[in-house]
Amino acid sequence: MKYIVLVSHGNFAYGLESALRMLDGGEREDIIAMGLTPDMGSEAYTKELKAKLSGITSDDEILLFGDIGGGSPLTMAANVLNELGLLGVALIYGGSNLPLVLNASLMKDAMTAEELNDFILEGAKDELKRMSFGGDDGDEDI
Repeated sequence: MKYIVLVSHGNFAYGLESALRMLDGGEREDIIAMGLTPDMGSEAYTKELKAKLSGITSDDEILLFGDIGGGSPLTMAANVLNELGLLGVALIYGGSNLPLVLNASLMKDAMTAEELNDFILEGAKDELKRMSFGGDDGDEDI
């Protein structure tokens, strides 16, 4: 199975998980979210994340999305994957957003890991757009 693992500072990962489930299929065991809260130390975070990842084996694949590349939640998650012997079956991305994760979720079972990686990286370039609303005078009317 291919898993999507979402990690973040605060509740961002849980919000992303909620929106992803709404848009792509409700309750699914292949989506796992974990947020690092202000009252949680690194030991508690890694312990809880290990428990959430306990059903994943080296026969599975993981798409790990962190809110910030190089941020504590993502680096600790990568360390957990390494400890569990799962780093070799993971594609790891920093700087996640809903369109990026939704595209990955929709396409993950239709592509190889390398194809999916190329798809995710190419799609990420197109996701941020300046939006303009309103009339000819340049005012933004929403």
